[in-house]
Amino acid sequence: MRFRQVHLDFHTSELIPGIGADFSKEQFQAMLKEGHIDSITVFSKCHHGWAYHPTKANIMHPHLKFDLFGAQIEAAHEIGVNAVGYISAGYDEKLAEDHPDWITRRDNEQTYHNKGFSEAGWHLFCMNSPYLQVLLEQIRETVSTYDIDGLFLDIVGPRTCYCRNCAKIAKAEGKDLYDKRYNDELAERTYANYTEKVKAVVESIKPGLPIFHNQGATPRGRRDLMHRNSHIEIESLPTGGWGYDNLPTIARYVQPQGDMEYLGMTGKFHGTWGEFGGYKHENALRYEMALTVAHGAKCSIGDQLHPRGKMDPETYRLIGKAYAEVEAKEPWLEGVRSISDIALFSYSAWLTKHPEYKMADADHKQTDIGARRILSEGHYLFDIVDYESDITPYKLVILPDLVLIDETLKKKLAAYLKTGGKILATGTSGLLMDAEKPTFAFDFGATYEGKREIVPTFMTPVTPLKDMGAAGYVLYNRTEKVTLNGGEELATMADPYFERNRFHFCSHQHAPESPAYSGVGACMGKDGAYVTFPFREYAMVGQIFAKRMMEAVIDRCLGDAKSAEVTMPAGAAMTLMEQTDKDRLILHLVYAPTNTRGSKKLEIIEDIVPLYNIPVRVKSMGKKIARVYLAPTGEEIAWETDASGNLSFTVPKVDLHAMVVLDYQA
Repeated sequence: MRFRQVHLDFHTSELIPGIGADFSKEQFQAMLKEGHIDSITVFSKCHHGWAYHPTKANIMHPHLKFDLFGAQIEAAHEIGVNAVGYISAGYDEKLAEDHPDWITRRDNEQTYHNKGFSEAGWHLFCMNSPYLQVLLEQIRETVSTYDIDGLFLDIVGPRTCYCRNCAKIAKAEGKDLYDKRYNDELAERTYANYTEKVKAVVESIKPGLPIFHNQGATPRGRRDLMHRNSHIEIESLPTGGWGYDNLPTIARYVQPQGDMEYLGMTGKFHGTWGEFGGYKHENALRYEMALTVAHGAKCSIGDQLHPRGKMDPETYRLIGKAYAEVEAKEPWLEGVRSISDIALFSYSAWLTKHPEYKMADADHKQTDIGARRILSEGHYLFDIVDYESDITPYKLVILPDLVLIDETLKKKLAAYLKTGGKILATGTSGLLMDAEKPTFAFDFGATYEGKREIVPTFMTPVTPLKDMGAAGYVLYNRTEKVTLNGGEELATMADPYFERNRFHFCSHQHAPESPAYSGVGACMGKDGAYVTFPFREYAMVGQIFAKRMMEAVIDRCLGDAKSAEVTMPAGAAMTLMEQTDKDRLILHLVYAPTNTRGSKKLEIIEDIVPLYNIPVRVKSMGKKIARVYLAPTGEEIAWETDASGNLSFTVPKVDLHAMVVLDYQA
């Protein structure tokens, strides 16, 4: 896969004339060069359903007079740029008008994405309808006619459907289409059939051609879905609803699996896809590219071509600013693996094994977000893992909030503990699933008594926390009640005098803390630590105490085993990568302040605020270090080693992104 890609949208209405009239090979190539682009995704077929080339399997856009798709591929290849073919697989709006009976339906007969045909937008096709064969012929024609370097198929994935076509299948199989378990299974089977048939068509023409089926998300815990692709493209426009949390979260899950290349896909837009005349600040795009490569991903930036076919100069000036920096860094980015101390067991991945728990917890998405934010803002080195992950290399496994222990997880974690690792559980995590009485599966030095009935509650740390004094700190999410059982108490709990209601209340919010002791707040046992409040406290409320308390417990679990430590603002990111074939470590430090603006509360980056004289400590990993320097400039950094061979040095400046390279001795 190439490092510097552009995804060039071209969803173009039949109501617009002059399609491609201003296309120029020379101008197209000039913009690719200006943007430092080495791969571009161009359109065979758009969401409106039109083809952008002569076709027998589809209909060419009525106002296009030449083979635009072919011209773009030829122009890209002529200057050494890859050309990936895009086909809208899930949408074909012109066909939807003629075949509403092929469209995916909800259980109330409403269509997906757009409710009926009374508003502007798209309608999702069911792959159990005759549409699948139409699509396969479009794919066959594109792959056999054009020398593309990959195939991007959009708007696909397992979708429950209640259309007439699915009803016929259910009837033939003697099943109830409205049985959720059966409908979910049919959705999985339908998607598997679609991906297998696409692969068969492509492999029969061009074996090994990369194929990506875009679902708009990378589902944690569904490696089977991931491996229906040749690689992963993490669609993650921060201003398009994803935020700046999304890419690092998915990258920290995908990279440690080690068997698939992946890229991060953002956009040049101020907002989201399909925005003409919207440009984010160049510093935002530079930051997003730095954050992407720091997490081991390659880069893709979304653009939308004007219907007349002329590439927008301002867009490629903007992209070029970011990609020139990526290009200079590439020798230190290829073939890296992450060095991580902590395995965060994804609650989303746990839910894929236990979907019956999803409805019981409306805020489940906040669990992984809260844990990831605390780990990232605390500058811990971590990966996100699932049932299939090898957890033995990690020093700490975190079970966030709601991860009950089934038999598979119990065996996996019991074996892990024998290697000397520790577990941190929060909320109801760590409790045995289906036990007659809720009981901890491991020795956290405490006995579980049940869920506290009163909200909020108060926690007092036994030892004062970093930059926080001794106090009883309020917790707004429900906490658990535990008693000490041979462990070390790290924090205590207290209830308010009473829970607020119309008959008894105090002041504007909740009653104050009662002086009575009400059990353990956090504790340490033989197998690790337990905290009574959930990580989602931080995701939902932004409670600084919640972060500081979790950091204190994590530090207690890790001891002096951290692979790297750094002093930077909470909003800065740190990753540590090893480039084994080059015998070196690369420490990434990334920082730009984000601001929330507008009624849509978009996360915006405008200014770059440099950081100076950043102290760093890196464990030697059993290697002797020959040289420490900044890449790509080669500026040397002075360093010292302690008795254990661990390195200490100061990074003179982090101007958005600093890459510190530690070369091993030969």
